[in-house]
Amino acid sequence: QVQLVESGGGLVQAGGSLRLSCAASGRTFSSSAMGWFRQAPGKERQFVAAMSRSGINTAYEDSVKGRFTISRDNAKNTVYLQMNSLKPDDTAVYYCAVRRLNLAAVSRNPSDYESWGQGTQVTVSS
Repeated sequence: QVQLVESGGGLVQAGGSLRLSCAASGRTFSSSAMGWFRQAPGKERQFVAAMSRSGINTAYEDSVKGRFTISRDNAKNTVYLQMNSLKPDDTAVYYCAVRRLNLAAVSRNPSDYESWGQGTQVTVSS
């Protein structure tokens, strides 16, 4: 089991930046792949970014590619989502998630993730 806690969300003007953090306990991020998802009211949970266990392979949803960057600090057992050039359409609750132990591959499918954080709200004003 792993527990995840997101932080870093807030209100930002369009064009601004935020850095989300996700701290894990119970086991380390280094043991499996991880990802970020977001969900706006009335919408399905949407894939945002993911990173393989090795940290070599990453994937991004097309609308955030070039603006968002996923990274991990294994020593701190923390995953980050750096968000630049934010747009109002980025407004959502953002969730981090990890795959089961030893599952290494990037996945865009939320059903492939075992544990989820509580979410952090990101609001981008126009």
